[in-house]
Amino acid sequence: MIGELQQAVAAGPLLLAVPLAALAGLVSFLSPCVLPLVPGFLGYVTGLGGQDPAQQRRGRMLAGAVLFVLGFSVVFVLVNFTVGALGDALVRYRVELQRVLGVLVVALGALVVAAPLWAQRELKVRWRPRAGLLGAPLLGVVFSLGWTPCIGPIFAAISALGFQSGTAGRATGLAVAYCLGLGLPFVLVAAGYERGVRALGVLRRHTRAVNVFGGVLLVAVGLLLVTDGFNAVLGWLRGPIGNFETVI
Repeated sequence: MIGELQQAVAAGPLLLAVPLAALAGLVSFLSPCVLPLVPGFLGYVTGLGGQDPAQQRRGRMLAGAVLFVLGFSVVFVLVNFTVGALGDALVRYRVELQRVLGVLVVALGALVVAAPLWAQRELKVRWRPRAGLLGAPLLGVVFSLGWTPCIGPIFAAISALGFQSGTAGRATGLAVAYCLGLGLPFVLVAAGYERGVRALGVLRRHTRAVNVFGGVLLVAVGLLLVTDGFNAVLGWLRGPIGNFETVI
């Protein structure tokens, strides 16, 4: 059973793409479009409005954060499921479309690095759910539909990887990994709010570096898509994994 699982992981594109998706989610969280808003999101989902979220019970804040993460995760997973199914349906043209998507991802990565003012506008969703736990999942949906300039290009790259994977199941797995990378920090900050806010303050001083790193990551992913470099990298990774033997 362990050998079969090992072969399945080593043979598929998820071996490289899943860690990239999780890292992309973390970069999205650390981006200047999300990081400064974390305390506000946590205050909203706990129903405190403009009050200090530190006044709220930790359990309520944690529940609100989890519901918020579930809300945007549903949207991202549905998007990637659809993209993966489309990649399966268009398998005949997948190589050509993969290269087109790769060029698009490279362009988006360059845009993230340059960060021009006109590209930093976000799609405003004026409707807001009622503050509190009941509205937390809906706020997550609104958050995902805002397509902020920091999240949009990065998730577009994950969707391109989902298309390249060729199946709805694999594309869904990539979306789940991305949502874990983006959502887990929300939950961790909620679990230890005071320390989390102090850590966010430190990270905010490096948002430009995070933006540049995210853009370079997108360019690298785009180039791998254009050149079909994922297969070459996977071939290199299969060797060590294929030779790995468990001690049990």
